[in-house]
Amino acid sequence: MSLTVFAALPLPEPIVDAAAEHMDHVPDAKWRPLENLHITLAYYGRLDEPVIRDLDAQLACLSTQPFSLRLKGAGHFSPSGRLGALWLGVEESAPLRALARACNQAVRGAGLEPEAGTYKPHVTLAYLAGDVDPVRVQRFEQRLSLWQSEAFRVDRFHLYSSRERKSGQPNAYQIEAVYPL
Repeated sequence: MSLTVFAALPLPEPIVDAAAEHMDHVPDAKWRPLENLHITLAYYGRLDEPVIRDLDAQLACLSTQPFSLRLKGAGHFSPSGRLGALWLGVEESAPLRALARACNQAVRGAGLEPEAGTYKPHVTLAYLAGDVDPVRVQRFEQRLSLWQSEAFRVDRFHLYSSRERKSGQPNAYQIEAVYPL
């Protein structure tokens, strides 16, 4: 059996509640369920169970201290020149970047290559279809350009699996492992 897996930071309930306050300002956006909000550290894709066990062992060996984070600002991704996703940003954090780098490199111990590309920490709030008004997206970003959440403590990260649901419903995320910092 194989699963789609990723390492991510869970968000505390007050931060999820603060994010939820902004999840209705762009009509026709496909807003994510609140339980799916997280900050991805590394995306691993679809892996077989023996590889996931090896990855789990590597992630369990990561050692870092707890740290504080804050969500800050908003934006959108535009893959291939089309609107893709709305997100809340994350204030710059050296400990976050170090943890994300370590999670990405952990796949080497499972016999895989790390994901290439630049790490852009964010919380995906919604996916955007072709019928979303770009002006609404621009207003969303402008309204939240100076917004920031309260600081919150990061004291663990999770290995999640993503499981498809019925057509049109967001994937369900399940915690496969918890790694205290």
